Amino acid sequence: MKPYHLPSGLGGGLDFLICADWTPDQALAVIELLDDLRDRIWAHYELALFDLLREERGSPGEPLPANHRPADDWTHEPPF
Repeated sequence: MKPYHLPSGLGGGLDFLICADWTPDQALAVIELLDDLRDRIWAHYELALFDLLREERGSPGEPLPANHRPADDWTHEPPF
């Protein structure tokens, strides 16, 4: 069996077994739960996540704009 590629990039750890006997309705309920969880986390951490993703995915030599301020430094509403 070919290993499943995880978005986190992890290649090892504890196995997580999922019951193979779920009905399609049960599987859809879990997918919807995970989507809701992702949406709530994104809504709460949105600005910090943008900064983190920019750092992780940006080119190593790519400078940030002169007016860039990390979300932690913002005291009021975002400047847009």
